[in-house]
Amino acid sequence: MTSLQRDDAASFPANRMPSGACDSHMHIYERRFLADGARHAGFPAHAGVDDYLAVQQRIGTQRTVVVTPRPYGTDNRVTLDAIRRLGADRTRGVAVLTPDVSDAELAALHAGGIRGIRFTLYTPANAAVTFEMVEPLAQRVAALGWHVQLHWTAEQIVEHRAMLARLPATIVFDHLARLPMPAGASHPAFAIVRELAGNGRVWIKLSGPYLDSALGLAGDYADTAATARAWLDALPERVVWGSDWPHVTETRKPDDLQLVDLLDSWTRGDTALRQRILVDNPAALYDFAALCRPDSP
Repeated sequence: MTSLQRDDAASFPANRMPSGACDSHMHIYERRFLADGARHAGFPAHAGVDDYLAVQQRIGTQRTVVVTPRPYGTDNRVTLDAIRRLGADRTRGVAVLTPDVSDAELAALHAGGIRGIRFTLYTPANAAVTFEMVEPLAQRVAALGWHVQLHWTAEQIVEHRAMLARLPATIVFDHLARLPMPAGASHPAFAIVRELAGNGRVWIKLSGPYLDSALGLAGDYADTAATARAWLDALPERVVWGSDWPHVTETRKPDDLQLVDLLDSWTRGDTALRQRILVDNPAALYDFAALCRPDSP
């Protein structure tokens, strides 16, 4: 068993989460929200709201960002329901939409806690959106203060560099911007994202280390450390952390506690940086109310 696999369900991360800590990327899967008659191979069991509440209690986060997963297409009911049940004051959502969405629907989604839209295009299989939809939707949601979240490969970031520079909305790059190993931060996509970040509207999610790790679970995803630290050095005020629970891409799933510990190794014990990644940055990006600190009047 590697250090990223634990048996002790009652244990906690090596360093407790700070007050207001946010898991900025996770998914809820509940069959009751699937389209009538829909069948999805590999639809995860035990990945509903109640299951996540147990994970949340275990890892110590208090805030959550729910991202609509692929099986639901552009039906965001599962995410809106999760926001309500997890607590609308401490939960936000990222929806999947197409350009025919009405203004009334956008307003309803905003009221329900949605603060961004996602374009999962790293593989064309079963994609609910296209690259052609990014700009028109970015124009629509920028007025609401939402962001566009991109799950693209590093190569796609390079290919669509000009379009990314035109987007009026804040951009959030999923999963370390999917920089491949062993290139990591030497991949041209890193420099492109750094350049785009000059406008102050680019964010990176420190999540999904398994997606591009060559070492994988057996190697504790150690080869992702240099990439994560490069993002932390480059954009410390524009990074957030996410568990990517329930890790549907992985046959051998990592332990969520050890993913928290992995973040600690990336931050090298810098408690101020950890506070920024887990609390301050997501509060700004996802429009959470300011914390009421013990020393506040």
